[in-house]
Amino acid sequence: MMGKTESFELEGHEFIELNKLLKFLGWVETGGEAKIRIAEGEVMVNGATELRIRCKLHAGDKVNYNEQEVVIS
Repeated sequence: MMGKTESFELEGHEFIELNKLLKFLGWVETGGEAKIRIAEGEVMVNGATELRIRCKLHAGDKVNYNEQEVVIS
């Protein structure tokens, strides 16, 4: 079962990198852990497995990891 959907506000920035988002949200404890989770194929962006550690996320993108979901706005 999917947990609640969070929202992440870019606050004037054009994008946020995937690894930084996972750490900012507290979904992982370190940047190193974020890199491992992404490289292992555990993170999805817009319904597809994302393997690019520094994938640029823009408004409207949806990220899923470990039964958690966030929408970038």
